[in-house]
Amino acid sequence: MSTTNPGLGEGPAGTVNPPGRDALPTVDTTRTVGRVDDAIYGHFLESSFFGNIEDGVFDEGSPLAITDAGPLTGMRSDVLELVRDLQPGPIRWPGGNFTSAYHWEDGIGPRDERPSRMEPVWNVIETNRFGTDEFLAWCEAVGAEPYLVNSCRDIDEAIRWMEYTNSRADTALTRRRAAHGRQQPWGVHYWGIGNEVYGRWQMGHRSAEQYAADAREHARFMRSIDPEVSLIGVGDGGEHWTRELLAQTPSMLDYVSLHRYGLTPAWAEDDYDQIVAQSLYMEREITRFAHLVADAAHASGWDRPPAIALDEWTMRHVEPRSWPDPQADPDGGTAPRELPPVPEWPDHLQVNRWSPRTIADALFSAGVLHAAHRSVAHDVPVAMANPVNLVNANGLVVARPGGAFRSALYHVWHLYARHTGRIVLASEVDGPARSMPVRLGISAGPEGEPLHEPMAVPLLDVSVTRAEDGSIRAAVINRSRADTVRLRPVFDRNQQSTPTRARVRTVGAGVEDLGAGNSLSRPDHIDTRELGEVDAVDGTWAIPPHSVTVLTFKGAAR
Repeated sequence: MSTTNPGLGEGPAGTVNPPGRDALPTVDTTRTVGRVDDAIYGHFLESSFFGNIEDGVFDEGSPLAITDAGPLTGMRSDVLELVRDLQPGPIRWPGGNFTSAYHWEDGIGPRDERPSRMEPVWNVIETNRFGTDEFLAWCEAVGAEPYLVNSCRDIDEAIRWMEYTNSRADTALTRRRAAHGRQQPWGVHYWGIGNEVYGRWQMGHRSAEQYAADAREHARFMRSIDPEVSLIGVGDGGEHWTRELLAQTPSMLDYVSLHRYGLTPAWAEDDYDQIVAQSLYMEREITRFAHLVADAAHASGWDRPPAIALDEWTMRHVEPRSWPDPQADPDGGTAPRELPPVPEWPDHLQVNRWSPRTIADALFSAGVLHAAHRSVAHDVPVAMANPVNLVNANGLVVARPGGAFRSALYHVWHLYARHTGRIVLASEVDGPARSMPVRLGISAGPEGEPLHEPMAVPLLDVSVTRAEDGSIRAAVINRSRADTVRLRPVFDRNQQSTPTRARVRTVGAGVEDLGAGNSLSRPDHIDTRELGEVDAVDGTWAIPPHSVTVLTFKGAAR
């Protein structure tokens, strides 16, 4: 059964919105740009961080927690099921900033015997009741590859952690692992060597030269424990940092990290257009860094350059520090509070870790995933990406004492991980755009004000891929807040070769309040609509405003 553009541009009572402007994607189904790695659909968890672990993944006192004996005891079953349904890529843990002061041996053995510590980065108490075995068992349960990050402050601690998780030898540490319930190695493949060591906010901050020497030593001896692991070095602390790192570690690292954030002021009455446009800034930064890494690796004699791990990124919702501290609302989002007006850009800002994710955040995230798709054309592609965060703290899954639900972001990852292909096809889009100053993420001027750059922002952003079954998948973002845009694809320069029917799935269509997110009481305010097989009308599909849509064309030419 097929229908004619149902739900694509429909208004109330089945009426159709006024015709939109056309966008013309041309697709060369015979030319492959590159292959997307599944790891770009990865995730991030940080210990002691706004409900990521305790009160999120792990909540021993909850009636929703698993009670069976073993490392999964205390895990929230509802959160586990939602994450498992994502089919998640690699999950990064224990941080983040938390990594710089973390000692992994505090988090193994019987839970009641583990030490509680003052956590100096986030200034909280770390109970260590969730540690290495719990994280690795949870990753196994949700079907994800674990990605462990050490502090890069103690080489012996780093290699002993890897010995505990990966070694098959009969040693004191592997016997401890067996005593803790895991006879066979965990086989952790992804290992990070430090986090943002270039930053003075890190415990163990040091110069580019010293970090590069430390990373070289870590890489050498970690590979002596397990030569098959993939290692991620701390990348973009500036051009000198990146060049020094690659000069001292030729062909020793598999990835270098890049951290970038978008920014939106919580006091803005309407910041939709700036939020959705900032994926262009993110793509510019990815491209810039890719060229830097390629050049630095070539100059330093690498056999092949390392890939990019975009292992921290998201849209930050910021607010004045003078406002009352945000708290979690039991229904989701931020609890109500009295907020004074903000007449000008504040001198001091903080991130609201409880703000709900809106459809604008979802479109921004889809745009960054498109940037990762297009990066496969570079010598240095994005081969892993881990948004901040997976659970709570502006994440994909929101957990509260009364239950858990999918945020707007969840639907984008679910849609892309399951319903886009991995082979990127050559494509171009001729369509409407608007010229506007785009905010450059969290970059700030001398007075702390946000920086902007003029850019042409396409209303439609299209990424075309081929799936394993041979079908072609067109992922389409309509950034317009109110206008339907007609998609008129042309395959292989021949309209006769272009399919006239597609299976359609869309996120955001019909959402009226662009500033609202999902909640326990309204979990499907933003969700995925399955529209089935949809026929083109005069060769076009109407893409609704503020939406992310995937069209699947079966039997397309190869």
